[in-house]
Amino acid sequence: MEKITLTMDGQQVEATRGMTLLDVARQAGLYIPTLCYYPDLEPYGGCRMCVVEIEKVRGTQPACTYPASEGMVVRTNTDLVNKVRRTALELILTNHPCACLECHRRKRCSPYDVCLRTVAVQDRCVNCPANEQCELQEVTDYMGLSGHELRLGWTTGHFSVDTSNPFFDLDRNRCILCARCVRACNEITGVGAIDMAHRGYAMKVATFGDRPLKDSICRSCGECLVRCPVGALEPKEIERPTGEVATTCPYCGVGCSMKLGLRDGRIVKVSGDKSGAANEGRLCVKGRFGVTDFVHHADRLTAPLIRKNGRFEEATWDEALDLVASKLSGRRPEEMAVVSSAKSTNEDNYVMQKFARLVLGTNNVDHCARL
Repeated sequence: MEKITLTMDGQQVEATRGMTLLDVARQAGLYIPTLCYYPDLEPYGGCRMCVVEIEKVRGTQPACTYPASEGMVVRTNTDLVNKVRRTALELILTNHPCACLECHRRKRCSPYDVCLRTVAVQDRCVNCPANEQCELQEVTDYMGLSGHELRLGWTTGHFSVDTSNPFFDLDRNRCILCARCVRACNEITGVGAIDMAHRGYAMKVATFGDRPLKDSICRSCGECLVRCPVGALEPKEIERPTGEVATTCPYCGVGCSMKLGLRDGRIVKVSGDKSGAANEGRLCVKGRFGVTDFVHHADRLTAPLIRKNGRFEEATWDEALDLVASKLSGRRPEEMAVVSSAKSTNEDNYVMQKFARLVLGTNNVDHCARL
């Protein structure tokens, strides 16, 4: 790849031709605030927070869409740049519930004159579940703005909250119209369940015909949710994990890598592992929302069961395997069948069908995913 050299904030940096100015800045360790940008989405340039000044180019340009070129001189922190960013941010905050910004600035719940719901549950604010994990808070803090300055302009409660999806809610009152969710649904999953509808103050993220999410073609994969920079898309059940462990999704043979968020010995959150070669951090509805349910389900079997006196009783694995071996002994091949599991790996399922055909001598092989 062809290398180019440019100057950014007085510092000479090397880049690869085809990179954007935002890519170059991040590679050089220079911070440029963003809200609509996400690494695995196409550049959008909608929030205007990443604008920079380029020598010999009039005005400001969005760094996330502007390609870097040889000899370019770029300034990321000037009076004009900060004025444009501040204006864009003020317009976003004017129509956004901002009590959380006071909490973030104070590093504790804000006083009652700012927020009437200051109760914290499981280390999170009930006023906004994204509090302290919100990119808008981070950008506002960087720009030196306080929600208190803009409180008179807030217009909350304009949209009703869509709670129809069984796994997550859509609160359009917190939406900043960055379109990350829309782009993820189109570019990553290829479903296109949501899009930007209407114009002006009425603009919002909507499904076809403005139906509830449950009545749309949404697959509930949650790819939109994980890319939301604010609390507009949030899971119905939120507990912040205190630890994390890497593992593989057990639902099918694809082998998606995931990270389990743990709290008090329980799985409270599941996220995709971006280093996973099979899924690159993406998950389906089963992987993202189904693991916690079955792992901790009250009806889940945790030990082998053997029927004794008409009742199932717990047994050791040796007892269970000895019983199975005795039942299979002396049976004709056509009397036996093997049912494998979609939650097993491809390798395990391959061994299972080889066991059925070569050891048991039967071709009666099936799997649970067909049912």
